[in-house]
Amino acid sequence: MALNVHQLHIFYTVAERGSFSAAAQTLHMTQPAVTMQIQALEERYGVKLLQRSAKKLELTDAGRCLLPQARKAIELMRETDDAMARYALQLKGQLKFAASLTIGEYVLPRLLGPFLKRFPELSVSMRIINTTEILEEIEHHGLAFGLVEGRVDGPGLFVEPVMSDELVLVAPADHPFASRTEVTLEEVAAEPMVLRETGSGTRQVMEEELVRHGLAPERLRVVSDFGSTGAVKSAVEAGLGLSFLSVWTLKHEAALGLLKPVRIQGVSFRRQFYAVRQQSADLPLAASALLNDLRGLPDEPS
Repeated sequence: MALNVHQLHIFYTVAERGSFSAAAQTLHMTQPAVTMQIQALEERYGVKLLQRSAKKLELTDAGRCLLPQARKAIELMRETDDAMARYALQLKGQLKFAASLTIGEYVLPRLLGPFLKRFPELSVSMRIINTTEILEEIEHHGLAFGLVEGRVDGPGLFVEPVMSDELVLVAPADHPFASRTEVTLEEVAAEPMVLRETGSGTRQVMEEELVRHGLAPERLRVVSDFGSTGAVKSAVEAGLGLSFLSVWTLKHEAALGLLKPVRIQGVSFRRQFYAVRQQSADLPLAASALLNDLRGLPDEPS
């Protein structure tokens, strides 16, 4: 069985964070999925790597031996990507991929200009579709890779976090919430909501976080859903309802005072953006260069 660098990354994160639950939150995975990957790593080497005590999780002797090696492996992968990205100055042809709506409409446009100036003989063909459609294209139609907004899994998929994001509650400027520093989840549940469509990464992350805080998504007063972030923003601005949107999408409306991000007491909608591809498929060299640029972006737009 080939060594799985993804498993080493999970092990390293568990060791650094001190618990399976904290690592799962950092990696945006479920706790059982983290546990399963650690168990697979232990089975590979035939040793116990982590030991639960009464109050905390501790590394075994074997775990302490593996930890610096895992760190080196992760650093080597990043250095390899950087080295190949520099080599890729000679890249030619067309990079084809798909991105979910927030990434495709709001993150990548500001990045692709400088990226293509560095690689003048390379062109980009990007389809903007939702997360569910991207997974279908990868599985059934040979799409090389996609960039998605929510945690995904599936047989034969390789999923890698590439950058961070945060969803915020958004209200129109004349809404009572707009003048408050934060609101409660129960107050939000009483308001009409305008959401992205089912199947979008934004909606998936929002619903999962609400469930984690004890609010079933069915309790929301959803008056409408739309297949684009632009439509959602227009609906919120017109007073149709509140919504949950990425901070990357709100720069202009917030600066103009049209929309107001509002914090929810005790709730944080942090998430990762992920690159997804078939585990058996090689990542195109141009894609590796693009993902390196994504990893260098700040958590929030400037």
